[in-house]
Amino acid sequence: MGPIRVVHNAYSPKETVELCSRAGVGKANMRIDKIFFSSFMAGCLLAFACAVLLSTNASEWYQTNAAGFIRMVGAIVFPFGLVTVVLTGADLCTGSFMYTTISVLHGRLSVWKMLRHWVITFFGNLAGSLFVACIITGYGGVFDTAYYHTEAQNFAKAKAITPHWHQIFIRGIGANWLVCLACFLAFSAREYFSKVVAIWWPTFAFTCLGFDHVVANMFFIPTGIFQHTPGLTVGYYIWKSMIPSLIGNIVGGGVFVGVVYWYLYLTGESGPIVIDGDYFGDEAELLGLDPETERQRSNEQSMSPDREDKSAHHMV
Repeated sequence: MGPIRVVHNAYSPKETVELCSRAGVGKANMRIDKIFFSSFMAGCLLAFACAVLLSTNASEWYQTNAAGFIRMVGAIVFPFGLVTVVLTGADLCTGSFMYTTISVLHGRLSVWKMLRHWVITFFGNLAGSLFVACIITGYGGVFDTAYYHTEAQNFAKAKAITPHWHQIFIRGIGANWLVCLACFLAFSAREYFSKVVAIWWPTFAFTCLGFDHVVANMFFIPTGIFQHTPGLTVGYYIWKSMIPSLIGNIVGGGVFVGVVYWYLYLTGESGPIVIDGDYFGDEAELLGLDPETERQRSNEQSMSPDREDKSAHHMV
């Protein structure tokens, strides 16, 4: 049997940060109505994953005797929500915290447009999550029977009532650190299957650890309110859960992913970063380069077997 040729085909970390920067510009410059409906769909898609997670957790015996195991099972299936969001191009505000932060630091986007995108996507996500929580699963009676009702209440209590404010804030940092890392890794992948795997495991980790994602909680806690959880009101939810998890998510995604990888890979760059032969905007013209010539040169480099970050061939 001869040697097996293995091809590693992914964007380098520097190229991935560049792609995230371009994505932030593209997303923030969409029409306002498109931003809202894109974020509405993202809220719906993630809410479906939250509903599956809640349904999976509704096992009284496992909650009593093997709580860690049933949490792990739920965490294995939950990432399909983020996969559908990323691969359909929908907009989560939590992802925007990373994308648009990098774009602003890169000098391609204004702070005003970044904040505008954050606000619109936040309320779009909220609308989508509430639509699924109240209409689809709420009036649909998905969690009205047997232990599903009890689990919906217990889950909401664990998210909003039991932990302290500062604990939810800290968990929010961890949640969006991992979620934005999943989005970052998805941009480094070149084809569908790799993107799915890249998204799956960081999302699995944040779910398994029980961290607080502000958009996911837009389903869990309103569902608890819908199921008449004692002591849980809209005002209590906003103050005790939504605000600390939102701030934590901004820090986790914007700072621990956006700022960190911008600093590591884009600061000190003397020229534009070419991705598959393409410059961003009119950067080639500003440098006095011919875009077509530079594209051909970059394509030739990408086909070279010596280029480690795109086609590093190893003999096993």
